[in-house]
Amino acid sequence: MSYESFANRYLRLLRNSSARLALVLVALLAVMGCSHVRSTATEIAPSTSALTTASAPANTGAQTSYADVVARVAPAVVTVRAEQRVRAPQQHPFIDDPFFRQFFGDRMPREQQPPQIEHVLGSGVIVTPDGYILTNHHVVDGAENIKVDLSDRRTFDAKVVGSDPPSDLAVLKINASNLPVLTLGDSDRARVGDVVLAIGNPLGLDQTVTAGIVSAKGRATGVGDGNFEDFIQTDAPINQGNSGGALINTNGELVGINSQILSTSGGSIGIGFAIPSNMARGVMDQLIKTGKVRRGQLGVGVQTVTSDIAQTLDMKNVQGVIVSSVVPGSAGERAGLKQGDVITALNGQPVNDSNSLRNRVASAPPGSDVTLNIVRDGREQQVKATLGEFKPPTPRDEEAAAGDGAGNSNGMSNGKLGLRVEPLTPDIAQQLGLPANRQGVVVADVDPTGPAADAGLERGDVIEQVNRVPVHATADVTSAVARSGARPVLLLVTRVSRGQANTIFVTVRPRA
Repeated sequence: MSYESFANRYLRLLRNSSARLALVLVALLAVMGCSHVRSTATEIAPSTSALTTASAPANTGAQTSYADVVARVAPAVVTVRAEQRVRAPQQHPFIDDPFFRQFFGDRMPREQQPPQIEHVLGSGVIVTPDGYILTNHHVVDGAENIKVDLSDRRTFDAKVVGSDPPSDLAVLKINASNLPVLTLGDSDRARVGDVVLAIGNPLGLDQTVTAGIVSAKGRATGVGDGNFEDFIQTDAPINQGNSGGALINTNGELVGINSQILSTSGGSIGIGFAIPSNMARGVMDQLIKTGKVRRGQLGVGVQTVTSDIAQTLDMKNVQGVIVSSVVPGSAGERAGLKQGDVITALNGQPVNDSNSLRNRVASAPPGSDVTLNIVRDGREQQVKATLGEFKPPTPRDEEAAAGDGAGNSNGMSNGKLGLRVEPLTPDIAQQLGLPANRQGVVVADVDPTGPAADAGLERGDVIEQVNRVPVHATADVTSAVARSGARPVLLLVTRVSRGQANTIFVTVRPRA
């Protein structure tokens, strides 16, 4: 075979081999491509499904609109307009004085002006189809004429069924039927971080919806006349006119009645408070049935146990509330509760702070039996009590705490606590507004840079016990503080403010 023939056959073989190899490579790439596409599709499908699920209104994922929820519940939120008669200014006391008349002449009013009408604007929530409406006590307090505007522009006269200042709640009634209602939810299930919507009529505007989250629970502000506070705190903007309006969850359930704001400007700064729906339900039911609210009462003063108090009592855990005072003849005294007892549970449920214990006791009817878990002298035990009935405190004339309680004697200065005390004599006790037979020592002076001042002690405070031991003289305090060493000192202190004596435990960390 010639060289030329061999070369031609070799070239044909190469071309055929290359073609076959190319076909094989194409086939492999096609298979790999299909596998890749199938794999990618498999990966994308779950993500697309998850995104679709997250967009569904029933899920707690990313939700872009609450329009459906608002459209369903907004008709049950109303505007409440109240008129209150306020006392007109008194006639000028110097109207007939020639000296003043030479300056003002006939411009001085000679007759007392007629009473003036003050207009109050708030909101309310329809809770029954036949016209019962929840709102705030402060919206209708003292009102002589109340109007309710519905979302369909109808206006009704309203009457007050009952009003409860301690909870700042009131129930109104309008003569209507087949009204839209807002379902009361379980406010105990609301969690910090849940999305909530506030619906009301702020600043005279028509119905307005704002959104936020639950910022905190179990708040007590001490603002206003309310004695029983268990607020839901929210950053959903609340302004004047929102009072009595609805705080709802994303299921359209009422979880709170908007009541208060804390503000440095008078407007919303993201700190609003709503009365929990569970408290509102209990108050509403009683107001509708009887026109008033009855609450249970234990008759003890309590305060939350701090780490310092727990240390002085040799408690393993920081928990419960400590009994600082027991009212004579109260349910607490009849049950055998004593100063210094630590209440850790009520009816088997842990007690975390003084405010929640008071609210839970108040929610029980008078005459009901409760079981308390207490720690006394390091030992756990159970105490059963039959609750009395809470009576709102009657106004008392303010009494000035005459005298500073210091006297002129040379009381011993206690360097470790940064205060000076003197024996509590009958005269000093009476000057402070206390019974003449009150026992203890009175704080004569407080070092403003010392630990006693840091703990809030003031001149005129009466120290009755140090580390659970009664004291009658300055030497008693000095020796008790010395025995404490570096540990916090537990003081039982009575302070008279505005004519009211309050007894509490105070812990003070001695100077080294």
